[in-house]
Amino acid sequence: MAGTIDLRRAGHAAILTISHEARRNALSLAMWRMLPTLVAEASADPDIRVIVLEGAGPKAFCAGADISEFATLRDTPEQVAAYEVAVDRALTTLAACPKPAIAAIRGVCFGGGLELALACDLRLADDSALFRMPGAQLGLGYTLSAIEMFVQLIGQAATAEIMFAGRAFGAADALRFGVVQNVHPRASFETERDAFVDTIAGNAPLTLIATKRALIELARPAGARDPAAVDALVAACFASSDYAEGRKAFSEKRRPLFKAAAETAPIERK
Repeated sequence: MAGTIDLRRAGHAAILTISHEARRNALSLAMWRMLPTLVAEASADPDIRVIVLEGAGPKAFCAGADISEFATLRDTPEQVAAYEVAVDRALTTLAACPKPAIAAIRGVCFGGGLELALACDLRLADDSALFRMPGAQLGLGYTLSAIEMFVQLIGQAATAEIMFAGRAFGAADALRFGVVQNVHPRASFETERDAFVDTIAGNAPLTLIATKRALIELARPAGARDPAAVDALVAACFASSDYAEGRKAFSEKRRPLFKAAAETAPIERK
C-alpha cells in the first residue's frame, strides 16, 4: 500500500501523520512532494497555532526515504537531482513554517526522518526512539544545506559523530547530542506530548508567530536578516486584544482566553 501524509486538526493544533507503516513510515517521493502543501495549509489556517509531526503507530516516526524506490526514481543523475529538490523543499518549507512545529518521535527516526525532525522547532521522544543517519554505510551523500542544519542545531562535533559513524543511537544519546529536548517513558509519552502541545496551543497566537519569525531571522546570516518584519509582528502583538486579555487574566489570576489570529504562509528562506 502506498504511503501518505494525513492532516487532521485537534483544537488549535494541526497533526501531520506520516503513514506508511509497512515500510516503517518511510517517505516515498510522492510523500516528500506532498508535505509542503500540507504545511502551507496548516500555516494558512487562522485557528491553528502549532503543528505536530508524527509517525503512524508506535514503532516508527519515519525511517527516512523509501529506498525501495531508488532503483527507479533516484538512479540517474537527473533523478537524483529531482529527488534532492523534493527533499530540500519539504525540509525548508517545514523549517520556514511561521508557526511552532513539534516532532513527536516514537521508534525509528532514520535519515530523512531525522532531517524532518530537525526541521521542526522542538523534538519530543519516547524512550524507545532510535536515531540514525546511515549515509556513510549506504554510500550516499548529504547536501550542504542538510549538514548545515545539523551543525546549526547540535554543533559540529555531534554532527561529525552522527554522520561519520552512521550507527544508530538511542533516546539518551539523542538528548545528550541535543537532537531532542525531552524524553518520556513510552507508557506516558502520548499524555506528556498532548499536555505540551496544549500548553503551546493555549498561548497567544500572535506572540507565537512573532517569536518564530525572530528565531528564523536569527538563523540567517546577520546581513540577510529582516528585523523590520519581526518588529511589525511584535507591534501587532501589543496592538491586539490578546495583549489586553493577557494582562486582565494575569490580574484576575486565571488562564487567558486568546482569540487573535492571523493567516500566515511559510517564510521564504534566504
